[in-house]
Amino acid sequence: MTYDAASNTVFAPMGSSSVDVYGATRTPLDHRYGASMLAIDATTGQEKWHYQTVHNDLWDFDIPMAPTLIDFPVDGATVPALVFGTKAGQIYVLDRATGRPLTEVVEQPVKAANIPGEPYSLTQPRSVGMPQIGAQTLKEADMWGATPFDQLLCRISFKSMRYEGLYTAPGTDLSLSFPGSLGGMNWGGLSVDPNSQTIYANDMRLGLWSKMLPQAPQTAGQAGSGGEAVNAGMGAVPMKGTPYAVDKNRFLSALGIPCQSPPFGTLTAIDMKTRAIKWQVPVGTVQDTGPMGIRMGLPIPVGMPTLGGALTTQGGLVFIAGTQDFYLRAFNSGNGKELWKARLPVGSQGGPISYRSPVSGKQYVVVTAGGARQSPDRGDYVIAYRLP
Repeated sequence: MTYDAASNTVFAPMGSSSVDVYGATRTPLDHRYGASMLAIDATTGQEKWHYQTVHNDLWDFDIPMAPTLIDFPVDGATVPALVFGTKAGQIYVLDRATGRPLTEVVEQPVKAANIPGEPYSLTQPRSVGMPQIGAQTLKEADMWGATPFDQLLCRISFKSMRYEGLYTAPGTDLSLSFPGSLGGMNWGGLSVDPNSQTIYANDMRLGLWSKMLPQAPQTAGQAGSGGEAVNAGMGAVPMKGTPYAVDKNRFLSALGIPCQSPPFGTLTAIDMKTRAIKWQVPVGTVQDTGPMGIRMGLPIPVGMPTLGGALTTQGGLVFIAGTQDFYLRAFNSGNGKELWKARLPVGSQGGPISYRSPVSGKQYVVVTAGGARQSPDRGDYVIAYRLP
């Protein structure tokens, strides 16, 4: 959550109720507040406003991050605002006082699937006034592979699935969600340079296929939420209180590489004034990962999925460590050029912080390294780097 002292308001990002891919058992409150940003009076606990980013969320597209407080330029003035990203690759800028979007949001028509009793929403919000980050609609020509063979298999797999763009609803047939429920943008959050009025966002691009399987309703025992982190790659997992199990996994080639063309993760700079992308660069290499889990050891900058946000400094740097390879990196905040990197003992999914020592006056950058998501290497490191 984020606290705004000026208005005495707590801004809380809301999840979506379990189970993630079935909405027929949700309550009116679940439908009202799921996947929404909620503004709460910090003294009374009363709601000031809320703004929903997904209606009847069937994709686990809940809001994963605390919002960032900004002064947003509008018609030559600035408005106290908050900005946040979503797993659906959307960036929302809301007026802190009212929750009203300060950039254009449309209700996009979407299609229902074939689950009886599901209260499908036939429109979904799309934040078109800000750049879409990794939320493009895939085509067969986007299928990619390390070899012609696995590229062919990806093309065949893509053609075999129902895919209707960003809000392809899960059903009893095989369907594709892109970006999947890991993101888009995830829990690391956005960073901002108020001097240059630039927003920095890191993302990941991992599609997810799913299929819902009718079964006797589960009330106890082994029961998953339907979320990607819970049951991806485990086969069909029952969903408690529903007449379905769900089988889902990442949309990967036979070699364990995302089927769509790279980059699989980027760092993006967005101009608040023009609301356009200033620059976008791939972040991360295949040095510490590779096909079939074999570590390649090659610093090929294809751009890897990133968990863990960036740190922006007044000195013109953006630090990020949330990649699949084991590095903390610093980029030029003006043009995206990589200026420096330090090898970590294991990967990191944490956001760096910076502070100045009250004793020496020196500035430090600190990062935690506990292990990258897809890596077997784990650790419990806290590492500080001192600036000269």
